[in-house]
Amino acid sequence: VQLQASGGGLVQAGASLRLSCAASRRPFSSYAAGWFRQAPGKVREFVTAISRSGATTYYTDSVKGRFTISRDNAKNTVYLQMNTLKPEDTAVYYCAADYSVRAHEVLTDASEFDYWGQGTLVTVSS
Repeated sequence: VQLQASGGGLVQAGASLRLSCAASRRPFSSYAAGWFRQAPGKVREFVTAISRSGATTYYTDSVKGRFTISRDNAKNTVYLQMNTLKPEDTAVYYCAADYSVRAHEVLTDASEFDYWGQGTLVTVSS
């Protein structure tokens, strides 16, 4: 599976962005997905994940209530809607996916994902 992330950019604090992650393989509905981020000088961290069905989602505490993950399996795409962005959200955002046998399972550890996108940079100015 090849993943192509897009939608990053430079925004001011409080603004919104929507990231997209397009997958090359059908049916993408067989794959759980997630977003991770890596800020300058820091290790990659988990942001959010979604089950292959889309019914289950999970968020790290720092983005709860501001970020929303969703997916459109007909378009082979996962989205990350980011609202009320903060300077501490500045990072390269990576989408990831892996085959999942359970429809409502979420994967939250980077080691559980076999497929990664190239990353898209989000910069939030204060």
